[in-house]
Amino acid sequence: MSKITIFWFRRDLRLNDNTALFQALQSVFPVVPIFIFDTTILNKLSDKKDARVSFIYNTLKDINEELKKHSGSLLTTYSEPLEVFKKLSKEFDIDAVYTNHDYEPYAVQRDTTIKLFLESNGISFTTYKDQVIFEKNEIQTDSETPYKVYTPYRNKWRQKFKELKLKEYKTESHFHNFYKAVTFPFPSLKSIGFEESSILIPSVVVDLNLLKDYHLLRNTPEPNYTSKLGIHLRFGTVSIRRIVKQAATTNDTWLDELIWREFFMQLLYHFPFVVEKSFQPKFNNFPWKHDEVAFEKWYKGETGYPLVDAGMRQLNQTGFMHNRVRMVTASFLTKDLLIDWRWGEAYFAEKLLDYELASNNGNWQWAAGTGADAQPFIRIFNPTTQQEKFDPNFLYIKKWIPEFETEAYPKTMVDHKLSSKKAKETFINFRDIHI
Repeated sequence: MSKITIFWFRRDLRLNDNTALFQALQSVFPVVPIFIFDTTILNKLSDKKDARVSFIYNTLKDINEELKKHSGSLLTTYSEPLEVFKKLSKEFDIDAVYTNHDYEPYAVQRDTTIKLFLESNGISFTTYKDQVIFEKNEIQTDSETPYKVYTPYRNKWRQKFKELKLKEYKTESHFHNFYKAVTFPFPSLKSIGFEESSILIPSVVVDLNLLKDYHLLRNTPEPNYTSKLGIHLRFGTVSIRRIVKQAATTNDTWLDELIWREFFMQLLYHFPFVVEKSFQPKFNNFPWKHDEVAFEKWYKGETGYPLVDAGMRQLNQTGFMHNRVRMVTASFLTKDLLIDWRWGEAYFAEKLLDYELASNNGNWQWAAGTGADAQPFIRIFNPTTQQEKFDPNFLYIKKWIPEFETEAYPKTMVDHKLSSKKAKETFINFRDIHI
């Protein structure tokens, strides 16, 4: 049995400019690329037409077709990762496994388990940085601790970026080193328990001319002037190095948004407890309401506040919500309704095409006032004035609420003036007790 090298696709679903793939292809042994539809993750998805699973599946299908052009093939499995590697270690003489870093708590635990198993069988397991520019401890305070506030993190990030020469990994020049002995069967979507979604995926191609004015146009929900690259960054169908290069020469505000992404990733890496708890521990005992009736009105887009409702309906129908509207809807849930931010976070996690644990958690805790670099907890978005400022002609609202300005449209479920007053009082009283 001839030795092979394995490359494990995860959040890096592309053949070009892929760090670990490039390193794997330098091996003296042919490379078998694999992808694991992880049952630990998929079994938690109730929607069997989940657009993200369809997107991953179709992306892998395209990768497999490209590999065939080079007499290669993608080994695609549906199981728990450890079980997959146990099986592969019996079927192949594996020299090494290469993959790219993942920073989420489950992924860290999974990779530790896989590493221990492989190394106990004489197989090396090597991971590389690929989905961020700076990771883990690369951006730290002068006292060598993780940043907990965004602005100084951004300043240090930008300072280091100026000194950095980004490398593009020319994987294409090494495609001849893919394993050619077998064409692996490619599964159907149905065989892994899912069906094709009808939700459209935003293009990976961005209009850089439009993004030159990102700082001026990004808060307008209709028409949408943002890049909509979230899902592509989430699953690595585009290189972060390429996008950051484009942002650095196109628009500073766009680059800042990409730095926010890395700020939240390093927070999750260093403080994994935020998945379940508030970043600021004092808020773990905050008296959030658990009003299921009010929550249902919010997620269905029936609050009576047009900007909130349009946002939730856009999310439910397309898997996308404009960034400004995400802040307004999150503020409404956590401040006007005083409902636990974890409810909103979980709902977004279920619906968002670009769902990423670090950013979703970080943004929800920011909105709730419980997180790192949080807005002052008494600052509350007014959904009416936000609409007047960013959707004055009701273009966005009329697009997503066909019954707007008719008797069929719901009355406001709360009086914003009174509910925001109550929220401020609740937060201030809680703060005074827990100083």
